[in-house]
Amino acid sequence: MTATVFKNARMVLPGEVVRGSLRAEGGRIASVDTGATMAPEGIDLGGDYLLPGLVEVHTDNFERHLMPRPKVQWAEMPALLAHDAEIAAAGITTVLDALGVGEADAESLRGSAWNRVLDTIDTCTERNLLRADHHLHVRCELPAPNTIDLFEPFHAHPRLSLISLMDHTPGQRQWEDIEQARTYYTGKKGWSTEKFERQVAHAATLQAQYAQPHRAYFVDYCRTHGISLASHDDTTVAHVEQAHAEGAAMSEFPTTLAAARAAHERGLLTVMGGPNVVRGGSHSGNVAAADLARQGLLDILSSDYVPGSLLSAVMRLVHDGILTLPQAVATVTRNPARSAGMADRGELAHGLRADLIQVHMAELSDGTQQAVVRGVWREGARVL
Repeated sequence: MTATVFKNARMVLPGEVVRGSLRAEGGRIASVDTGATMAPEGIDLGGDYLLPGLVEVHTDNFERHLMPRPKVQWAEMPALLAHDAEIAAAGITTVLDALGVGEADAESLRGSAWNRVLDTIDTCTERNLLRADHHLHVRCELPAPNTIDLFEPFHAHPRLSLISLMDHTPGQRQWEDIEQARTYYTGKKGWSTEKFERQVAHAATLQAQYAQPHRAYFVDYCRTHGISLASHDDTTVAHVEQAHAEGAAMSEFPTTLAAARAAHERGLLTVMGGPNVVRGGSHSGNVAAADLARQGLLDILSSDYVPGSLLSAVMRLVHDGILTLPQAVATVTRNPARSAGMADRGELAHGLRADLIQVHMAELSDGTQQAVVRGVWREGARVL
């Protein structure tokens, strides 16, 4: 069995950064050694950093490729291949493709069936066309009438790793500020002001009728099938208490410091967006991810809508003195892997998958560094 040696590397281990070499064999990490290696062969990283492949638990990037403009649907395979290439170029070797089910608006992507998309993921995986390891994160819009029907293709799907419970009813959670919601829906979704007003007027009725029974259905599904459960946009302590009682493992994008603190106290891992860190705050006007990190309340970073934001956010947290490099890297590797039940990846450690990325730190004129992905290996095989 052929082994690959990565030498002259700055290896980011769970608690430290060390110079040394790593040997991969049979798709696994065979050894991690400090100091110089005498091996004449191997890949010389020239002092670049060697990190575990990034693990992404929540990205809307595939949806963006499937519908690049409002009402414009793209073919499934070209969309998946473009998404996969972008993900790999960002250093992500394991991705939970977040696909939303449930939408009262029949013209939306999340109001459509996902059968052909799932078939495409399976086909591309079987033919070894993908660079990253793709799994599924199903985002369930609780107030939508068709959520359970649209979930049917995902039922017992072997790639299903995470279900999150969402309620985007304007006036609460993410959209507590109605004007922020108006800007989002008229901007990104292309809604007219009149359509937005109609949807807001109808939203409360849908929430009252469907949110609670749909929530009970998906909580039971996760318990029965052993699927990780996440809450979404928790705003109050009561939101977190409900999620904890339902068995949620994660609190995705809590909108307030109080909610994030309550999640931490109850053992829920807090997920925040990489773009939030990079931009210095939430695009929805909610709590800043960096503020949570300063108080020890940030566990996982998600690229959300910008795949490259993961490494950029790691570097921002390090540059600002909020986290050490190993701590910041853990938020995009070990922690998300464990949250999704994947104990076989996320660290540079013997026996784990040889999912690896070579990262060069480019020095910029303003004194900051830009992380540049120079190489990506999945199970020891180079994919970029």
